Order: sequence, then C-alpha cells, then structure tokens
Amino acid sequence: MIFAFDLDLLRTFAAVVDAGGFTRAAERVHLTQSTVSQQIKKLEANIGHTLLLRDKSTGGIQTTEEGEILLSYARRLLTTAEEAMDVMRQPAAPKTVRLGVPEDFAGRRLIDLLSGFSAASPHIRLDTVSGWSVELRRLLDTGEIDLALIKREPGDGACLASWKEELVWVESTRRLVRDEPVPLAVFPVGCIYRERAIRFIERSGRRWRIAYTSQGLMGVQAAVASGLGVSLLPSDAVLPEHRQLGAADGFDPQPASELALVRGKPRLSAESRALADFLAANL
Repeated sequence: MIFAFDLDLLRTFAAVVDAGGFTRAAERVHLTQSTVSQQIKKLEANIGHTLLLRDKSTGGIQTTEEGEILLSYARRLLTTAEEAMDVMRQPAAPKTVRLGVPEDFAGRRLIDLLSGFSAASPHIRLDTVSGWSVELRRLLDTGEIDLALIKREPGDGACLASWKEELVWVESTRRLVRDEPVPLAVFPVGCIYRERAIRFIERSGRRWRIAYTSQGLMGVQAAVASGLGVSLLPSDAVLPEHRQLGAADGFDPQPASELALVRGKPRLSAESRALADFLAANL
C-alpha cells in the first residue's frame, strides 16, 4: 500500500525520540500525552512496523531498528520542509521590465515619473536605457528591451499610446542667423528633428550645413542659444535664450511629430503592461 508521510506524525516521532519519552515530547509539540501516543500508533500502523519500545521500569523509550532507519529520513524530510517554508515566506524577487527612452527625452520630468512608478510598484524592477529612436527600434526587435518611447512621424506603425509633439524653429535671441548655407544645430543621424530640418531647407531651395551636432538635448539647446545655428526642437525644449522663427523669417511651421509607446514582443508580461498603462495615463 502506498501512502504519503504525514509531517506532523514524523515531527511528533522525532520529538519523542529527542525528549526520551512521551510526556516531555507532548510539552515540546504542545499536545496532550494521549494525542502523542495516538500519533505514534498511527505512524506505526501506516508503515507496518513498530518504531518505539517502552521501558516499563524507567518509563523511557527505545527505538527499534526500523525506528532508527525512519528517524534518519524523518529528520531530513522535516529539514527540507522547513527550508521550503522559509523560501516561500520570503517576498518574491521583483520582475524586470526594460524600457527604452529617447536620448533627448530622458530629462528630469521623465526620470521623476519613472521614479514614481518604481516607488509605487516595488515588485517590479525597472531597467531604463536611453538612445536614439533608430537604436531603440533595434533593441525592441532583438528582444533586449520590452517597451520603448519612440520619436517618429505620426501614425508610423502600431503603438500602445501616442502623444503629439509640437515642433518649432529656434535661433539665438542674441545673434540672429541669416547666413547661407543655413547653419544647423542638430542631433545625430536618425533623429526625426534633424531629418525634418534638412528636408524643409532643401525643399525651400536653400543650402545648409551642419554647424553643431550633439548627442544630448542640452548641447543642441546651448548651441542655438550661443548663436551657432538654428534648430528644429520640441516646443517644450525652447529656452528663454531662444527666439522662435516663423514664416516671415523663412521658416514655415512644421507639422507635429509623435512620441509613441511601442512594445517589442507580441504579448506583454503583466509587469510590462503595468508600466505601459502607467505611462499612458501619466506621461
């Protein structure tokens, strides 16, 4: 007959052996002496062997050969069960969500927002990497990140959420730029602002040159403020040192670009979905 070992019975059996008797064992396991005796009898009936022999003269007990064998296994089973319980009591390790953000968007506002998400979701570990949209798309395709905020042309593919981004031409308030070819302060190749700026100037029949290139938003902002060149920037990136250019200056208004939240895998984990919902609601 096949049966499963009852850990409570094994625990009582080990307590009787360690205590040297039923009375002291009952105190250890917080049971009555009669209950301890009944549990030992039940264990013996289950395995079909006598495990303990009572010494009537001393009131003590002795283990039989089968009792010695079972005691060795009982201690290991009880230790393993306790280890398993300790592990299960520990909080689960946080699940990781990997997010890509645009190089020119990884500012204090976004950092504070992501910090708020981490504080509100301690069961989720957030790994964030910044880069240009071309690189973030590659990381999504290779599965190196789960979600990304991408700068792109409006409606350029599926997304989880999107926001319009107003673009404006800017130059320095101190040094007006009227040179030909038009000096541009831009981001590296692959940036939508750079591509938009070059395309517009070429269509207007003017020549252009790259006067300054920066990997970061602050560099482009500073280059424009110092008069090194003009640039096409999001409206929320305009500084007091910048002057907005319009049609009268030869720079027609540009259609809005788009910030899109894009996923990599066809199906998101629950943790990635939680981050996506948070960004959609708060960004």
